[in-house]
Amino acid sequence: MHNVTANGATIPALGFGTFRMPGPDVLRIVPHALKVGFRHVDTAQIYGNEAEVGEAIVNSGVARGDIFLTTKVWVENYRHDAFLASVDESLKKLKTDYVDLLLLHWPNEAVSFAEQIGALNAVKEAGKVRHIGVSNFNTDLMAESVKLSKAPIVTNQIEYHPYLNQDIVIGAARKAGMAITGYYSMADGKVFTDPVLKDIAARHGKSVAQVVLRWLVQQDGVIALSKTVGEARAAENFAIFDFALSTDEIAAIHGLAKTDGRIVSPDGLAPVWDKAA
Repeated sequence: MHNVTANGATIPALGFGTFRMPGPDVLRIVPHALKVGFRHVDTAQIYGNEAEVGEAIVNSGVARGDIFLTTKVWVENYRHDAFLASVDESLKKLKTDYVDLLLLHWPNEAVSFAEQIGALNAVKEAGKVRHIGVSNFNTDLMAESVKLSKAPIVTNQIEYHPYLNQDIVIGAARKAGMAITGYYSMADGKVFTDPVLKDIAARHGKSVAQVVLRWLVQQDGVIALSKTVGEARAAENFAIFDFALSTDEIAAIHGLAKTDGRIVSPDGLAPVWDKAA
């Protein structure tokens, strides 16, 4: 495992995601993921599984202080008082008195941006979160959040996979000292049949999933979230630190990006996305 350092935060470069993961699966797979070596767990209020994530961490036998735990505040909770109350509720469900990273989940123009960033800073100052960040923000929103925030913004969690060029957002994050955390790295399963990725995987004796995750974490300042409900796959997804992709292989994977490669762009939530150069 290696770490990404961003604006004072040290974040394990490979995280275990729990999006669309039912509670019983969380209770079974999260302790297993921690057993095979994961030390970064990602959830969110809207996932509906914070309580199970908290229970799974307690039951894992791994010390809370050894785990980097992320959750995200849902857009309906962005008004200051609701925000603070929702964080207290998340902490109660997660069975912890702090989270390592708290993110704004999506942009929400119904609440002033200053109020959102102010609430993020308030819970940090109260010691309830160690680091703060954003998710699904474009470069303009990233810049505005940095400008408004007293505390450093450490990451922007965004969709990132071989079919989506995110160079503009990654470049802006690096200039601001921020990391990028990539979700949907398997592009909803599209990567598994890709001949370029299959060829690179065969060359290394690795799976396509391992190649994609390696491609992500081999990029400067990029954190990858992996997700599975299978024990064998969880162990496989973690085993990406014993090989490296060549410059040509990384370029070949970048070359798979398409102009219409974005998968996640919900109406009413998504900002105006930056266009790839």
